[in-house]
Amino acid sequence: MHVPTNAPKHSYDTILDAIGGTPLVKLNTVVPAGAATVYAKCEFMNPAGSIKDRMAWHIIRKAENEGLLKPGGTIVENTSGNTGMGAAMVAAAKGYRAVFTMPDKMSQEKIDGLRSFGAEVIITPTDVPGDSPDHYVNVAKRVAAETPNSFYLDQYHNQWNIEAHEQSTGPELFEQANGGQVDAIVVGTGTGGTISGIGRYFKKHQKDSDHKTLIVGVDPLGSVHYSVFHSGEPSTPYVYKVEGLGEDIVCRAFDPKAVDEMHQVSDYECFTMARRLMREEGLFCGGSSGGMVHVAIEVAKRLGEGKTVIAICPDSGTRYVTKYLNDEWMRMHGFLEKPRGLGVVGDLIEDGAHVVTVHEDTPVRETIDLLRRHGISQVPVTDGTGKPLGMVHEIDILRGLQTDSVTVDSPVKAIETQIGGILSPSARVEELYGIFGSQQAAIVVSEGKIVGVLSEIDLIEHLAKAGGAVNGVRAATV
Repeated sequence: MHVPTNAPKHSYDTILDAIGGTPLVKLNTVVPAGAATVYAKCEFMNPAGSIKDRMAWHIIRKAENEGLLKPGGTIVENTSGNTGMGAAMVAAAKGYRAVFTMPDKMSQEKIDGLRSFGAEVIITPTDVPGDSPDHYVNVAKRVAAETPNSFYLDQYHNQWNIEAHEQSTGPELFEQANGGQVDAIVVGTGTGGTISGIGRYFKKHQKDSDHKTLIVGVDPLGSVHYSVFHSGEPSTPYVYKVEGLGEDIVCRAFDPKAVDEMHQVSDYECFTMARRLMREEGLFCGGSSGGMVHVAIEVAKRLGEGKTVIAICPDSGTRYVTKYLNDEWMRMHGFLEKPRGLGVVGDLIEDGAHVVTVHEDTPVRETIDLLRRHGISQVPVTDGTGKPLGMVHEIDILRGLQTDSVTVDSPVKAIETQIGGILSPSARVEELYGIFGSQQAAIVVSEGKIVGVLSEIDLIEHLAKAGGAVNGVRAATV
């Protein structure tokens, strides 16, 4: 960076030089006594208001250096808003045109913010599958293909996304934590680039150290990352309201090997904690930050006093003034009161119950015998570490034998099917409806181990014991 000799102290040539260097702020009120100390990494203090400023500027700078983005060019990207804001800021500072696609669930503040930078915004439907031509990712790809001299950021799959955080956020956190002396870092999984970059940096620089920092991922219920982390395959996604967190497609910018554990959060947990952060800690941050802090507190309670946890707070509350910060919006969506629902998934699992699984190399013959002996119709398929890989149902065996695609001596992995949904024990019972609606069983995973396999009959029995209602809420039809 060139600074004139007569320039004011701490001045920058452009706003882009102000990206990064965000502070750690100790949380003093929302963390209960007896828990580890929790610090918020205030990424909402980046110039365009989010951690995505780091990634957008890094990718665009790399594209310029590689000759992929030339003067007068157009930057195209699919965004939930934050990457778009960062890229729009860069485009304005560098003189590029910008076009962004965005799902219609995103806040008006984000749309207006992008347009204020001079960007064009194309709104797409939220509730469409990832392979739909109307999905915002596919629309962005089409715009980029049809626009001469354009560069598509491709944040979901671009490895420069991971590199941005491995070269920026990771080293910055490492230094702030006195050479990596932090016990856990809690990071959201949107594209997966942030947690992958931070995780890679810490694992590389703590390889020969006795101290290891726990890299903890956060995924909203309805997103696919929790399932990808535990099984390698996505679950069936469904709509959730928190923004800038989670995804409905598998992102190649997400490296599960850089992550130690993954937690799920609900919209309620994200929004209520985010409001507490504003009113009790003075942190003007978004709903996803609430999710990070909610999980960080759970980790802090587990680790106990004397330990340190950092929660990445990705974006600013300015994006959500008409949403979770608005009492009427919260009331309309039922978030002002604690959910009165059907309980949590863990309620359907018997304490100490043995979960029957089958190794992927087990012959079909032995799998048939296993189903018969235990009186079950389906069984999870696992690898040598107990990681769930798929499911085998009686009908899968029947079809395989009938079509001669397998014999009784074939390994069971030859007929396994994709897992429909993986949930944590703390997930709401209501989350089972979407999984069962896809004619799938639900796999319940805690600390990397399968603790339960649930089907429709388990839910029916749970509701029957409660007389068809729980806490005054009637059961929905599956």
